[in-house]
Amino acid sequence: MLTSLRIKNLALVSDLLLELAPGYNAITGETGAGKSIVMGALNLVLGQRADRALIRSGSDTCSVEAGFDVARVRAPIKIFLEENGLEPCDDNHLVLKRSFTNAGTNRQFVNGSATTLAVLARLGDWLVDLHGPHDHQSLLQPAKQLAILDAFGGLEADCEAVGELVRRRTALEAGKSALIVDEKTYAQQLDLLRFQVQEIAAARFQPDEETQIELEHHRASNAAKLLQLSQAALETLGENESSLLTQAGSVGRTLQDLLRVDAGAAALTELHAQAVATLRDLQSELSRYADKVDVDPARWQELEERLNLIHALKRKYGASLAEVIAFGEEAKRQLQCLESRDAELGRLNAALARLDGDLLRAGKQLSAKRRKVIPQLTQAVGRQLADLGFKQSKFEVALASGPERANNDPLTRTSTTFSPSDGERDGVRGVSVSATGLDNIEFLFSPNVGEPAKPLRIIASSGEMARVMLALKTVLAAEDEIPVLIFDEVDANVGGETANAVGEKMKQIAAQRQVLCITHLPQVAATATAHYVVTKQVQDGRTISVIELLDAKARVTELARMLGGQSEVARKHAAALLK
Repeated sequence: MLTSLRIKNLALVSDLLLELAPGYNAITGETGAGKSIVMGALNLVLGQRADRALIRSGSDTCSVEAGFDVARVRAPIKIFLEENGLEPCDDNHLVLKRSFTNAGTNRQFVNGSATTLAVLARLGDWLVDLHGPHDHQSLLQPAKQLAILDAFGGLEADCEAVGELVRRRTALEAGKSALIVDEKTYAQQLDLLRFQVQEIAAARFQPDEETQIELEHHRASNAAKLLQLSQAALETLGENESSLLTQAGSVGRTLQDLLRVDAGAAALTELHAQAVATLRDLQSELSRYADKVDVDPARWQELEERLNLIHALKRKYGASLAEVIAFGEEAKRQLQCLESRDAELGRLNAALARLDGDLLRAGKQLSAKRRKVIPQLTQAVGRQLADLGFKQSKFEVALASGPERANNDPLTRTSTTFSPSDGERDGVRGVSVSATGLDNIEFLFSPNVGEPAKPLRIIASSGEMARVMLALKTVLAAEDEIPVLIFDEVDANVGGETANAVGEKMKQIAAQRQVLCITHLPQVAATATAHYVVTKQVQDGRTISVIELLDAKARVTELARMLGGQSEVARKHAAALLK
């Protein structure tokens, strides 16, 4: 849910903090008071284009910060933040921030980490759905409409099964394409792979070999110096009359004389004995070390050549010996496939034929189930639209499957290749297929009798659009994964009983999602869990917009204003609406 919205220096707002409640939040106020500023701020923080004209007069910079509680969000936000190098959420609290200046500088932040507008927009798609005269409306996208139909009918598992078959088919096609080349290219690939396999195999690398070789090479390179230094240390210890051990013997004799005079000096002689023992141990270890130092130019040359080979193959095949070895194994596998190209092509073609049959059957079964679900969805949405004042409207779902997509159906979008990332199509036995099945979909709507139903995305009236969205959201509230729904102008050209219905729809949706609604109708505002009012005030000779949460008494006053005044009748009506 959206927990807070902080706006600074945007239009008439100087510094505004809006703390929102779960459930249904209504925002009201006089025309021109600044209600649209809230929507504009949300659009900015969700990644839309920034207009410098929005910066408050006299200010150089504007900023919007939105806080979200994402504990119940199904989208993979944690993984997305990690992949983009952003700070994780602290106690499931996500903070988005957007700032821009008169100079044209734009900055975006997620949990305090600088990021791009694209990242901000992607998070916004998961978190907020705005409806009304805005374009942040996921339900208008055909892909989303298909997902909604599947969710309404409980067909997500069937759709995922088709998607998995498509992904497997794509992998087989990629393997087949790699084998189908002209003879010259085929011969070149064979030569290259054979050379690579032979070169890596001949080296007989071990994964941890490089560290050992480098250490031995370093010692061999410095063998003469190591021998010189160890012999010099041995000489200092005990090879001449001025050595440490000779001097230590002299000190020992002096201490024995001291002990004969003072028996209390025994501790000194013990320390001397320990020091002499330590020096003899050091002498012994140094002797063994010097014996091991091997000044062998031939061995050094061998190590030098081995190290050069390691570095040369790393430049070709990988950053580490492990990567070079893995490259060799993969090249060996590819070589085996190419050398048995005809047999491998036969295997792939047989696997594709079996998979095509499985995919076609699964796609047809999914299409049949979708067609059974469509009447249930259209009837449910139709009932909601009737409550919202569209007594004679028509809501339809157009579904085009299989060959229809490539022939007569106007909804068809075709291409020659399939990509799981962008939903482009591929042909399976002449049938257009994608990761979501054999179907294209479009939600259609006609608000008036005698007019043909048209795609929902091209309806001109924002008021009609908002109410259709409201009907869909009421039906699909339990399936929709976007946690925050915002409605603007949902009550356009609405009054009477329809206004009461709009308020009830808001309340129904808010049982599943957080709802924000900017409204001019008291019937719509009265059903809200929390009611905010936007007003204009003059401070220090300047006009500013402020927003405040109303208590029970203040709500009566605001609803009475919306009903037409502060008469006793209006206030009684307002109190009745709240009850």
